[in-house]
Amino acid sequence: MAGTDEQSTAEWRDADGNEIDEDDRGLVYDIRTLVNRRNVLGLFGGVAVASLLAACSSPGSSTAAGTAAATSTPTATAGTGAATSTATATPEPDLTEVPDETAGPYPGDGSNGVNVLDDSGIVRSDIRSSFGSSTTTAAGVPLTIRLTVRDASTGGALAGAAVYLWHCNRDGEYSLYGSGLTNENYLRGVQEVGADGTVSFTSIYPAAYSGRWPHIHFEVYKDVATAVASGPIVKTSQIALPQETCEAVYATSGYEQSVRNLASTSLAKDNVFGNDSGIHQIASMSGSVAAGYTAALTIGV
Repeated sequence: MAGTDEQSTAEWRDADGNEIDEDDRGLVYDIRTLVNRRNVLGLFGGVAVASLLAACSSPGSSTAAGTAAATSTPTATAGTGAATSTATATPEPDLTEVPDETAGPYPGDGSNGVNVLDDSGIVRSDIRSSFGSSTTTAAGVPLTIRLTVRDASTGGALAGAAVYLWHCNRDGEYSLYGSGLTNENYLRGVQEVGADGTVSFTSIYPAAYSGRWPHIHFEVYKDVATAVASGPIVKTSQIALPQETCEAVYATSGYEQSVRNLASTSLAKDNVFGNDSGIHQIASMSGSVAAGYTAALTIGV
């Protein structure tokens, strides 16, 4: 240890061989002394020494180091999850506006004769039975129709809008128009779009009638008040039902004529869906014949 002390002392002599006082030996001596004294390290740690070095460095270096520390990006350590994520949520895919389609000859909205929209009772979710002077219930495989109505330009839910929905019965006839059905208004109803953009109707599976692919009609209005007043229509279109589900339903009792009608047409040949095979109008299906089906579709308006 004496040899080491002598060597260390020899390093701090001036040109004439005289020993330089400790107070005049400068920064390098001070730091070296700190490093060699373990008790000092125990108090301050390696970080303190590094801080001393940084504080004594040139102004330019200090600024650069401080800037680098402030702008460095945290790196997540496996298993800690401590780093703050700067990733943004992935935008939802663009929503295609549902095509405009004909309301057909049996709308019941006043545009072709009778108007059911101004009748008390038309605002309802269960449309299986007539309301008013008749309470006849349409027979058929249970079907829930769930639409999600969104603004095609923003993807936002059109909460507060209204949907008027109607379709034919198991025999391919429409209430208000069909033979013996002029006093019936079943399978028609208006619902307000909820805060989540959805609207739901409880109904039965419609038939396939000659010349058309199985379908459901709907009109979208600004709100319920506009709908029941037969005000301006925002969107008129149709929902296409998928072939596999149609075949399963039409194999049951009461849908016999639909088997032949379905076999004689296709989405590609249909006069409404044929231009694009209904790509933006085919409902997704869940359920079964025994339990009933749910047809769901998101529509851009």
